[in-house]
Amino acid sequence: MLVECVPNFSEGRDLATIAALQAAAAVPGVRLLDTHSDPDHHRTVLTLVGPPDPLAEAAFATVRVAAERIDLRRHRGVHPRIGAADVVPFVPLGDTPMAVCVALAERVGERIGRELGLPVYLYGEAARRPERRALPHIRRGEYEGLAATIGRDPDRAPDFGPAALGPAGAVAVGARRPLVAFNILLGTEDLAVARAVARAVRASSGGLPAVQAIGVPVSRPGVVQVSLNLLDPQQTDPLAVVRAVAAAAARHGVAIVESELVGLAPVAALLPAAAAALHLPRLQPRQVLEVAWALAAAEHDGAH
Repeated sequence: MLVECVPNFSEGRDLATIAALQAAAAVPGVRLLDTHSDPDHHRTVLTLVGPPDPLAEAAFATVRVAAERIDLRRHRGVHPRIGAADVVPFVPLGDTPMAVCVALAERVGERIGRELGLPVYLYGEAARRPERRALPHIRRGEYEGLAATIGRDPDRAPDFGPAALGPAGAVAVGARRPLVAFNILLGTEDLAVARAVARAVRASSGGLPAVQAIGVPVSRPGVVQVSLNLLDPQQTDPLAVVRAVAAAAARHGVAIVESELVGLAPVAALLPAAAAALHLPRLQPRQVLEVAWALAAAEHDGAH
C-alpha cells in the first residue's frame, strides 16, 4: 500500500529551515517527490510518498523539526495558518483504502500531542466532529484567534494534546482525497478584485463545486493572486476553474497573467483539462508516453 503525505509548514523564506524539514523526511522507504516554497505565503509544502509505517515516521519527524524551528509569534504571510506544521494530510494512492489514512492521521496526531505537546485537530475524513471536516473551520481566526480562545471555548478544544498554544501553534492532521492546489495571478494591484473573483468561484459562496478560494496580495508588482484548492478535480477540473476565474476577472476589466501548481497534481485531474483544451473527446493516462511507460514497468514488475 502507498500513501501520500503533503505537510504544509509555515516557513517559505529560511532556506536552512526548509532544508532541515527535507532532511527530517528522509526516512527509509519514503520518497520526497516535491518541495514547493512560497515567500509571500511564507509556506513550504512537501510531497512525500511511501508505505504507511515509514510515512508516519517521516510525517512526525518533519512536525518535530517545524515545532523546534518555527515561531508563529513572528510569522507573517498571506496564507491562513494555525501552526508551524500547519496541516498534515494523508492521502490514499492506488487501491489503498481511506481507512488506512484515517488510522494514520489518528496515530500521528496522537503522537504529536503526546510527545511534542502540541494541540492537534483531526480534519477531513478523520474528523471526530462534523464541523471539523472542513479545514477553514479549524483555521478560523488563525494562530492569533486560536491563542485567544483555545483554553476557554469548548469548540476549540483539540482532539489530542493540551488546550494551550505555544510558539509552534497547533497542527491539523487529517485524511483526504487527492486535490489540486492552484494559484492564479491577475493583472491588477487591486486586492478587492482578487477577493471578488475568489468569492465568485468558491463553492461556499455559490460558485464552483468543491472549490475553495481566497484573494491575497503578493510581492510581485502589478498583480494579485487568487489562491485555490480544487477538493474534487473530477467535479471541477483546473480548466473549468481557469475559465471561471477569467470570466469573473473580466467583469472587473482584468485578465489572468499566469497560474501555478502548488506541489503535485494527479494526472487524472490534468488530463480532462488537456483534452478540452485540445478538443479531444477523451484523453486516457495510457495515451501519455511517460505514464504508459510507468504503467507497463509496474505491470512487468508485478508479473515477476
